[in-house]
Amino acid sequence: MKKFKIVTDSSAELGPDEIKELAIHVLPLTVMIDDVVYVDGVTLQKEEFMEKMQQAKALPKTSQPPIGQFVELYDELGKDGSEVISIHMTENLSGTVNTARQAAQLSTTEVTVIDSDFTDRGLSFQVIEAARMALANADKEAILKRIDEVRANTKLYICVVTLENLVKGGRIGRLAGALSSFLNVKVMMEQVKGQLELRVRGRGMKPVNKWLVELQEKLKETPNIREVSFSYADDEEACEEIKNQFQATLPDVPMRVRLTSPIISTHAGKGAFAVMYYTD
Repeated sequence: MKKFKIVTDSSAELGPDEIKELAIHVLPLTVMIDDVVYVDGVTLQKEEFMEKMQQAKALPKTSQPPIGQFVELYDELGKDGSEVISIHMTENLSGTVNTARQAAQLSTTEVTVIDSDFTDRGLSFQVIEAARMALANADKEAILKRIDEVRANTKLYICVVTLENLVKGGRIGRLAGALSSFLNVKVMMEQVKGQLELRVRGRGMKPVNKWLVELQEKLKETPNIREVSFSYADDEEACEEIKNQFQATLPDVPMRVRLTSPIISTHAGKGAFAVMYYTD
């Protein structure tokens, strides 16, 4: 029976235990801070990134892994006859998935590349489900079908308390017109097919907090929630408080709080946090 191996990039929010137990292969992205290049999770840990970003003269620049790293990994994973399923952050935030596609054409291994349409834990939902099925010797059709199902049933909301990084990095896109006069407000956005769409804006956190309460009430009526996850850029205490409020409303749903990757922090900026979940 054909075996499948799962590859993703370091924007995926995965614990070391998950990576090891599910045999997930993670290619690190890079971050350049004032002309010094760091490798995400190798020469730069996410716990130290926010301080470096605050001290930097310019907005850090993120970059996908070199195509040669993709080809080398794909070739190595396929030496035993395995195929690779490579799942990556949305094309709207990074060129990583396109680099993976190019590498797949060059590799001696059969590689299927997937744009997750998400990042952070929203990406990880697809990666984890695929990895579990691969370890259970599921066939390719079943794995790809499950990835599609998880993607279709994933929600990712991100609160940005300063738009400075999104503007500098050119990541605002079609939100620019809606937000151009409100650069000092807090906004809640949803990632929809890779694009950020505005959901709430207002001065101060009151409109965002009201929206979070409404989301909790909505989730009370939502069946088969598999996980709710929270990621933050630098304020763990505030994110833990939000998680506790959701957990009180949904006591039986698995939840976790994690510091996001430097890749996401670069774009989202200081004080940002995200709420992500998926359903069956």
